[in-house]
Amino acid sequence: MTAEAVAYREAIGRFMAGVADGRGVLLPLLHALQEEFGHIDDALVPHVAEALNLSRADVHGVVTFYHDFRRQPAGRHVIKLCRAESCQARGGRAIERAAVERLGVAMGTTSADGRVTLEPVYCLGLCATGPNALVDGVPVSRIDGARLERLAVQVAG
Repeated sequence: MTAEAVAYREAIGRFMAGVADGRGVLLPLLHALQEEFGHIDDALVPHVAEALNLSRADVHGVVTFYHDFRRQPAGRHVIKLCRAESCQARGGRAIERAAVERLGVAMGTTSADGRVTLEPVYCLGLCATGPNALVDGVPVSRIDGARLERLAVQVAG
């Protein structure tokens, strides 16, 4: 067994030790594994399926259905730009174009140096203060050109 497989099994075992009942544990387990490993590698899927007595297809289907699960490592910084209608109406498309240009990374990808991941999100619940983003999990509202520049400097450092 590879060192990677051992690490996956140990992480799953730690999580399952704190669970009284295995029913309904797939999503929380996947979130915990992503927190620990940074993403849900395809090699992790069979271990999760075995631990929960599910098919690999079931686990793969959940991982690929939910946008919050990453199948590749994210950058050191993650910027999620809101694409909901209210943010778009308040200039979100222009901010998105400027972010792509300023950060040098296409939407939905990670920069080649692993510095930043730029992703869409479809409503942060901050509709009155758009355009909005999550930067490393922290909400940022009223993004304009100046605020975008400050964010770019923040993630570059």
